[in-house]
Amino acid sequence: MRQLSALDAQFLNAESETTAAHVAGLAILDPAGGSISRQSLADLLLERRHLSPALSLRLVQVPLGLDRPYWAHDPDFDLEHHLFEQTLPAPGGMGQLADAVAEIHARRLDRAHPLWEMHLIHGLADGTVAVYTKVHHAAIDGVSGAETLAALLDLAPGRPDLLKTPEIPNEVRDGTDRRHEKAKTDGNPRTDGEAKADGDAGTDEASRGELGDTGAPSFLEMLSGAAVQAATQPVRTLRSMIRMAGELDAIPLAARVPGARLIAEAARVAGGDLEPRPEPPSLAVPRTPFNGPISAERRFAFGSVSYKDVRNVAKANDVRVNDVIMAVCASALRSWLLERDALPEEPLIVAVPVAVRTAAASARAGNQISALVTTLPTQVAGARERLRVAGETMSAAKRRFAMARTRWLDELCTLLPAPVAGLVTPAAFRLASVACPPINLIISNVPGPQFPLFLCGGRVLSYYPMSVLSDISGGVNITCLSYDGMIDFGIVACPERMDDVWGLLGHLRTALDDLLDDRVGDEFRDVAEG
Repeated sequence: MRQLSALDAQFLNAESETTAAHVAGLAILDPAGGSISRQSLADLLLERRHLSPALSLRLVQVPLGLDRPYWAHDPDFDLEHHLFEQTLPAPGGMGQLADAVAEIHARRLDRAHPLWEMHLIHGLADGTVAVYTKVHHAAIDGVSGAETLAALLDLAPGRPDLLKTPEIPNEVRDGTDRRHEKAKTDGNPRTDGEAKADGDAGTDEASRGELGDTGAPSFLEMLSGAAVQAATQPVRTLRSMIRMAGELDAIPLAARVPGARLIAEAARVAGGDLEPRPEPPSLAVPRTPFNGPISAERRFAFGSVSYKDVRNVAKANDVRVNDVIMAVCASALRSWLLERDALPEEPLIVAVPVAVRTAAASARAGNQISALVTTLPTQVAGARERLRVAGETMSAAKRRFAMARTRWLDELCTLLPAPVAGLVTPAAFRLASVACPPINLIISNVPGPQFPLFLCGGRVLSYYPMSVLSDISGGVNITCLSYDGMIDFGIVACPERMDDVWGLLGHLRTALDDLLDDRVGDEFRDVAEG
């Protein structure tokens, strides 16, 4: 048996009537002559679900919520709870698909079963089929999510040997920067893999047990574990506070406390960390229309830009591909806010997830992530200057993150006892969204393969990632994944906070156009609403 870490449990705690804490993706596939059916997907899932822990494990709740839940194999596993099929009404445009997916994405997963679902969607006007898959964030992060997907995909239309399923490169799997000495434009847009993590980042002291024994713990085992956790909680809280002190000037909200920078510098000196760090930016969060309490509804827009075009812009401006992604997002958000006369004078504050998963933790359900929080240059008027500032800002943020001796996100989640965290998190998030939002939004990109993959014989044409909205993270989330020569964007929004999610997607197209010296063809594979 293995208990959820404090970070994993926090994704469960964050759920409420308006927040569903799962990550997802929408795959558009060539139907391969009808080979993609509910039955073929069912056969594939049953054949390969042992390759991904997240597909077979269910939660075991500790009585009265006295401690964090455990993972255990589901003895009553039934695909009827996980695999669904539907057909869009005519004409089956991409706008209809986005609406259908948004409705599914808004629904929370059933905690009585393993925390994932797959939906096969027919009826698209162009003859393609769609597969939407969601998995709870308590079970996977970005890298392990890519590994879960890889377990179901093939390198050729046939059904090859299972050992040939695509693997995540080690340098992406463990989150260490083994390619930072290469040219700045080398590789995928991978914030997850560019920042260096601690050598022991894959271990989690707060996560007890291993995945090898996945039987459900007994009632007495759970109560005794809860008693030990309660007795040792003060020690863990104190230890986490000490570890976080050196990063106080980089933590949202905490960085705004008077004297936070001096406290952080003093704590680093006391801990023997004398290496100078880049000056941290101000993390004061400006007000925007998309910050504040969210509703339970979701809107979704998706589209793709040419990876080659993004790479060429990066090469021409001596920045990384990821810097171009951030600059394009900054430009799109700036344009959207200008249209509503709501552009703040200060830069937006964004959280960028960073993978710190080690090879030793690759077979473990749960999260091995942290986040760097920095500014997004929405206040800069010129596109080229905005790109330059984005590159400098991200470079400094990554250097600071690489020099950090602790993962503040893990430590922050460890501060409160499990019963208290479970009770106060939704209310605290909602209050913070009104009084003092810690960030404006989350922008994430996940590295993917630059070659085609196949599902049940059908070629995956695009894969649009989707993530979580919560009160404190803002009413819009932008996630992208590089795949087969394109960068696929998925934008999830709360309609009460962002009334035109397709408009924001259109601004991404314009933003890349502004950065291209010579436009060749239409680098944006347009999926405009229709």
